[in-house]
Amino acid sequence: MKKLILPLLLSLFLFSCRDQAQKKPNIVFILVDDLGWADIQANYSETYYETPNLDRMAAAGMRFTQAYAAHPVCSPTRAALMTGKHPNRVNITDWIPGFSRNMDNWTLETPAINHELALSETTMAEKFKEGGYRTFFIGKWHLGEEERFWPEHQGFDINIGGWSVGAPQLKKGEANGYYSPYGNPRLEDGPEGEYLTNRLTAESIELIQDNRDNPFLLYLSFYSVHTPIQAAPERYEYFQEKKNKLQLEADQVPYKAEGSGQTKLVQDNAAYASMVAALDSNVGKILQALEEAGLEENTWVVLTSDNGGLSTLFTEGAPTANGPLRAGKGWCYEGGIRVPLIIKGPGIKNGGAISDTPVISMDMFPTLLSLAGIPHEANDGKNLTPLLEGESQLDRKSLIWHYPHYHGSAWKPGSAIREGKWKLIHFYENKVSELFDLEKDPGENEDLSGIFPEKAAELQHKLMQQLEATGARFPRHKR
Repeated sequence: MKKLILPLLLSLFLFSCRDQAQKKPNIVFILVDDLGWADIQANYSETYYETPNLDRMAAAGMRFTQAYAAHPVCSPTRAALMTGKHPNRVNITDWIPGFSRNMDNWTLETPAINHELALSETTMAEKFKEGGYRTFFIGKWHLGEEERFWPEHQGFDINIGGWSVGAPQLKKGEANGYYSPYGNPRLEDGPEGEYLTNRLTAESIELIQDNRDNPFLLYLSFYSVHTPIQAAPERYEYFQEKKNKLQLEADQVPYKAEGSGQTKLVQDNAAYASMVAALDSNVGKILQALEEAGLEENTWVVLTSDNGGLSTLFTEGAPTANGPLRAGKGWCYEGGIRVPLIIKGPGIKNGGAISDTPVISMDMFPTLLSLAGIPHEANDGKNLTPLLEGESQLDRKSLIWHYPHYHGSAWKPGSAIREGKWKLIHFYENKVSELFDLEKDPGENEDLSGIFPEKAAELQHKLMQQLEATGARFPRHKR
């Protein structure tokens, strides 16, 4: 009899341990490259694009209408997500490696940046590993030029596709952008015609299926919808036909001057639309895989972007438009920093909830670790779980952005602060500050600095104080 009882007790013990482990929620964090706030229908009903899966995710979870990237370009935001620290603190304030710092036609000499996320920084993945999680990185990394700074050295058990480069490569005979061969040292080439977004999703689903009994962090960082703009295998013709049916209103113009650049005002790029559709379809596959694996009720899924949509360049030709928001990627106007954010998970009681509270990339670090019950440093982020549970506000007075570099979007070095409804942008070349009331003017069309000079001066003082407190480095005029 004892011979029968002991194996039974051991079996029950092992089952109980596995059950306890599974009570830790899984985390699927989906980061989309360059996805604009107005690129998803749940945010902007007038979008040309179609995102039914993202819309369903929003209907089942919580959508944040005033979510911000930590920076107008990718690498700084990615560093902020990984550490919960403002990009200033890790001295990554431009995409890696950025432009040359001393072009002859630039008025300012811009500060040097770190070309990697230092190994001394504590990453989200390292904290999750401490908490007993398996950690997987899939897709774009762009936080280190040298291999020793890639995901497998920053806390991730598995790295598929993450390396130094921030966009799919186009090299004759070596790489074909979004289509295999990829020319990626961390991603084996697939069969001819394989599409990168589909491949990264397939790799993610395999990891989900293989880890039903292990709590995991899956950090899925799509290369989409970054350039090169290449039509996805499906639906390109559909969006071409849809474009042909669109009629510009008599007073609508396709582009608007933005400093030395041009901002696209109309969403009509069929290739880009097909890329958004492919992204949406693959998010749907991830959600379905979680359901089929029996993990949906114990998994938090978060989707956001690293910066605003690419709508502004020196010349016409940007792929998307950011709806009523001004400018795009590379700019501290709302179009460059306001991004989609959807959170779906077992702790959200009322699906379809909407939060208008301003939140930012650094908040993901404490939020995800808090959901997993893992102790962590506060850093610069705020834990969003009170908002997910129905609270309406966070204990935070202001947000700041610092981009002291020139960019291919025609941006010139500047910084910004938002406090309540007020937002101020300061430019370092001409030392001009612009003030906007986002409550009345979300498109930042009317500069109120001349009408409310005291408010402008107050915000500029606070901006400089906070920049100094976070270790910001500044451009300086050439001698």
